[in-house]
Amino acid sequence: MQVLVLSDFHLGKGKFLENGHINILEDFDEDEKFAEFLDHYSTGTYYFSDIHVVLNGDIFNLIQMDVDGVFTHLISEEDTAKMVEQIIEGHPVFFSALKRFLARPNKQVTYVFGNHDIAMIFPKAQRAVNLAVEAEVHFTHQFCQHGIWIEHGHRFEPINTVPRKKLLTEGPNQKEIINLPWASLFCIYMLPKLKKIRPYIDKVRPLSTYVRWTILNDFRFFIYLSWSVFTYFIRTQFRPYGRFNKNFKMSIKQIFKIAIHPKYEKNAHKVLATRKDVKIVVMGHTHITEWRRFKDGRLYFNTGTWNPVPSMDAALHKNITNLTYVSIEVNEKKGQIKNAYLNVWQGKWRPYREEITTSYFP
Repeated sequence: MQVLVLSDFHLGKGKFLENGHINILEDFDEDEKFAEFLDHYSTGTYYFSDIHVVLNGDIFNLIQMDVDGVFTHLISEEDTAKMVEQIIEGHPVFFSALKRFLARPNKQVTYVFGNHDIAMIFPKAQRAVNLAVEAEVHFTHQFCQHGIWIEHGHRFEPINTVPRKKLLTEGPNQKEIINLPWASLFCIYMLPKLKKIRPYIDKVRPLSTYVRWTILNDFRFFIYLSWSVFTYFIRTQFRPYGRFNKNFKMSIKQIFKIAIHPKYEKNAHKVLATRKDVKIVVMGHTHITEWRRFKDGRLYFNTGTWNPVPSMDAALHKNITNLTYVSIEVNEKKGQIKNAYLNVWQGKWRPYREEITTSYFP
């Protein structure tokens, strides 16, 4: 079996809105490349192969989409189903590719929830996806099979998560809604306003360098950004919804951490310390491609993103798009991992480039 892991696509309504204007909240523009990717791993020599694609969170950008023209944090099951329908309509190539892939022998897709698409826990939203691909996609918080642990990773950041048992809360008219954490509320109400001024604000890496750059080169925006974040933080402490897991000291601390180039190596090590049966941990969320081999031979990968990442690095002052994914070969009969790779998808003529290759360890 071959397990292919991708994350952080951030699909929205599509590149263009109904009025023909460009959708500035749409991050994903690689539908054709994704279709080529799935066709490659389900045709030719892969036609009968056992291929399991794991979409590791933030595949849909449900916290940066409006519902009937309104951005709201009161996200119900009906609202989520509407947003998913709009995503399906805006990305026909993407969903047609999933449909073809799942129609071929021995092919599976698992969808792991992230912080941007936690509302996919609603059954109606899941049914909308399954109807679009005419097959069953498995939805879960974490994937654990054959010594492979896959999760999005947002649970390690208090501003991006709430405890699983508190994912739903009672909204207006006793209707259940998603209990969104602080960062999701910020994405709904403040980020669209910031993106109208600086469309790349949520993508640039490292963000800390960009913030320092604004002090010298874009000071007016720096003042606006600082004041917006501070005042919004204060207001959200008193909102009636999304207040679970609120801690002023912890939230302030975590907010400052947003500006740091995040590393998830320590978080992966925490998982490995509690799960001796796990040999490989794969995460997403940070949009930064990483890999580490620990002293005991076990591995950590971060899949990065398929979205453009504007870089403020002096040597890489440009938009960087790497269509990265993790490929893991498993011997199911022996229950062992054979190899693991961090690859860059390049297209059907030269399918992929191996960035990292690891042979199996103990």
